Amino acid sequence: MKRLLPSLRPRKRYLAIELISNAEPSRGEFSREIYFAACSLLGDAAVSECDLKVLGFEAGLGIIQCAHTKLSETRAALAALTQVNRKKAAVHVLGVSGTIKGATEKFLEGRTAFKIKAEHLN
Repeated sequence: MKRLLPSLRPRKRYLAIELISNAEPSRGEFSREIYFAACSLLGDAAVSECDLKVLGFEAGLGIIQCAHTKLSETRAALAALTQVNRKKAAVHVLGVSGTIKGATEKFLEGRTAFKIKAEHLN
């Protein structure tokens, strides 16, 4: 399978986030809550256009991928998240970058030893 030319690939943005919560959810639970918050705020069609993916999440820190044209909608959906596993929670966006490496180095590296799985770097 041939790869797309760089000019034809969809551009993405990577949000470095911090989850402030009493409980420590798993990555799957966190992903599900983000999706439900986004669906309730934006609707199913807009959420599919946002192309949300949780690339990494551990110790309350993570990186979320979204479409570059839907950055404001993604940030609004993250602000709409109020609970995870029936515990109060809030998502704080530490910063936005055009690459995973940039988001990790600028916003997450000084906080903890945060690592992204190699499968998401391709």
